[in-house]
Amino acid sequence: MATRGFGFRQRKSSPGGARLSRRNLIMMGAQLAVAGGLAWRMRQLQVIETDHYRLLAEENRINIRLIPPSRGQIFDRNGEPLAVNSQNYRVVMIREQAGDPDAMLTRLGALIEIPPHQRRKILKDLSTNSAFVPVTVAEHLTWRDFAEVNANAPALPGILPEVGLSREYPHGEATAHVIGYVSAVTEKDLERDDADDPVLLIPEFQIGKTGIERAEERRLRGTAGQRQIEVNSVGRVIRELDRTEGIAGDDLHLTVDMGLQLYALDRVKDESAAVVVMDIQNGDLVALASSPNFNPNSFVVGIGHDEWNSLLNNEYRPLSNKWASGMYPPGSTFKMVVALAALEAGVIGPGEGVYCPGRMKLGNRYFHCWRRGGHGHVALRQSLQQSCDVYYYELAKRAGIEAIGNMARRLGLGVDLNLPIPALKSGLIPTKQWKVERHGEDWTVGDSLNSGIGQGFVLATPLQLAVMTARIASGKNIEPRLIRARDGNPVPVPEAPDLGIRTEHLRWVRDGMFSVVNERRGTAYRSRIADKTMAMAGKTGTSQVRNITAAERARGVTRNDQLPWNRRDHALFVAFAPYDAPRYAVSVVVEHGGGGSKAAAPIARDVMMRTLYGPRPPLEAYPPAERGKIKEMREAEPLPEPEAAPPPGERRVRT
Repeated sequence: MATRGFGFRQRKSSPGGARLSRRNLIMMGAQLAVAGGLAWRMRQLQVIETDHYRLLAEENRINIRLIPPSRGQIFDRNGEPLAVNSQNYRVVMIREQAGDPDAMLTRLGALIEIPPHQRRKILKDLSTNSAFVPVTVAEHLTWRDFAEVNANAPALPGILPEVGLSREYPHGEATAHVIGYVSAVTEKDLERDDADDPVLLIPEFQIGKTGIERAEERRLRGTAGQRQIEVNSVGRVIRELDRTEGIAGDDLHLTVDMGLQLYALDRVKDESAAVVVMDIQNGDLVALASSPNFNPNSFVVGIGHDEWNSLLNNEYRPLSNKWASGMYPPGSTFKMVVALAALEAGVIGPGEGVYCPGRMKLGNRYFHCWRRGGHGHVALRQSLQQSCDVYYYELAKRAGIEAIGNMARRLGLGVDLNLPIPALKSGLIPTKQWKVERHGEDWTVGDSLNSGIGQGFVLATPLQLAVMTARIASGKNIEPRLIRARDGNPVPVPEAPDLGIRTEHLRWVRDGMFSVVNERRGTAYRSRIADKTMAMAGKTGTSQVRNITAAERARGVTRNDQLPWNRRDHALFVAFAPYDAPRYAVSVVVEHGGGGSKAAAPIARDVMMRTLYGPRPPLEAYPPAERGKIKEMREAEPLPEPEAAPPPGERRVRT
C-alpha cells in the first residue's frame, strides 16, 4: 500500500509541479521586463532628458512678469510740458489678507469715497481672481486721502497703499485735440493688427486713444522691463530673484507754441470754431485750436456718465477735432484756386473783365452773386477784393472742373496730409468720375459753377486751408509738420520744391488778396494790420449750409441773425503775413458764424498779430478806430510788458 500510495503521489505531483514551474517563470519574466522598463525610463528621465525636465521644473518655480515702461513725455516747441507722467496714489486689496472683503470696503469707505458701482466691481474682481492677487480699489487719490489710508493701514489688513505713474495733461482742454489722451486697453484694442505687444495684457495698462498719443503710441510706449519672481505651487510670490527695468518711451517736442495756442483758444472760446497757424518757411504748425474742447484728464481717470453725456449732447461738438476732421465748403476762400487754375489754363488774363449784373443764367436756372445789384465790370484784382461770385462762375465754366481740381490738389486740398493725427480728413475735391460713382449722375456745368465759388460738393478742412494759403504765399510745396524733435533729435525739414505755378500768376493772386485786407473796398478792410511792414493779405469766405429758394430771394434773403444757429452760414478767413516777406499763414472757420468778414477775419487778424508781435502788439499796429478801445482794455487788465519786435522776416515765435 505504501509503495502504491507513493506511486500515486508521484503521478499526481509531477504534472502540477511542472505547471507551477512554468507559471513562475512567466511571472518572473514579466516582473523582470517591468523592472527593466522602469529602469530604462528612470535612466531616460535622469540622464538623457535631465536638462529638459530641469527647465520645466524651473519654469514652474520661477515666473517672469513684465514691468510697465515709463511713457514718453510730450512738450511744446519751447519745452512747456503738455503730457507728463505724474504720481498715481492708489489703493489695492488682497482678499486672503483682508478677511471679509465687504466689511473691509465698508471700513475703507469711511476714509475715501467708493461709489456703489465701483464697490460692486471690486467685489466681483475679488471673487473672480485668486485670493492672493491684488485688486485695485481706488486710484488717483489726493495726497490727503492717500496719507489718511497710510495712517490707518494697521487697522486695514489686506489694504495696501501704492504709488504708480499716471498720465497727466497740465494744460487740459487746451491740448485735447492735439495731444489726445490715454485710457485702459480694451478688447477692441487687442483685436487690432498692431496689438502684438504682451505689455498690453498688464492689468490697468493704458494706451493712446486719440491725437498724438495714439498716432505715436509705439514710440511713446517704450519697451517693458521684466522681473523674475519665485512662486510656490499655487502661484503665490515668495521673493524677487532679478529685475530688469524697461526702456522709457521717446519724448516728443511738438511745433506748437503753447502761448499762441492758449491765445487762439481764448479768442474763439464762445464759438464753435477752428484756428490754424502755420509757419510758411518750414511747415511748422504753431497753433491748432478747436473750440469747444474737453478735458483729456477725465478720460485717464475714467469719465463719469454725466460728463460724457454733456459732451455728446453739446451741439457745438466738443469731441470733434474741427481743425483736422471738420470738413466745410470753403466758400470764397476757394476763389484763389479757381483763379490760378484759369490763369494756368490760359482762359483769362489779369486785366480781362467780366460783367457782373448780380447773377448768371445757365439754361433755365440763375446762379446769384452775393451782391444783389452786382459788381459791374471786374477783373481779377477787383474780383478777389470784392469777392464777386459771377466772375468765378465764368472762370469755372471756362476752365472746367478737371483743371480746378488739379490746381486744388496741388495746393493741398482734397489730399491726405502726412500728420500724426488719426482723425485727419482729406476733404473732397470732386471729379466727373466721382459724381458718376457716388451719385450715378453725369457732371453738369452747373456743378462746375457751384464749385467755382467753393460750394456744391467741394469740402476742405481748416488745416488744408492753411496749407493752401502757405503754398500760395510761398510758391512752394510746403508740407505741414507737427513733430519738431523725437527723443531730443531734431526732425529734419526737407527743402520744399516749387509748385510749378508761374510766378506772375501767383503774384497777381497775392496782389488781389492784399487788396481784400488793405484797400477800402476790400471785404476785410476793417481787419487790417496798420503797420505796413507787417501788412496782411487774405480772403474772406462765407459758405451756405441751406438752400435759398426763389421766393426768399424775391422778398429778400433772411439775415443770419434771424435764423436758428445751426442754419446760419459758416464764416471763413485765410491770410498770410507779412505781405512782402511771408512768414505765417492762418485759417479760421467759425461754424454758423455768419459772414467771414465780420466773424472770422477779426479773429484771424488778432491771432496773426499775436504771432508776429508776441503777447502785446503795439497800438500802432491796430487800425486807428480800434486803438482807443484796445488801450482801455489794457489799462483795465494789464498785460505783460511788450516784447521787442524783431525786424521784419525774423522769427517771432520762440524756438
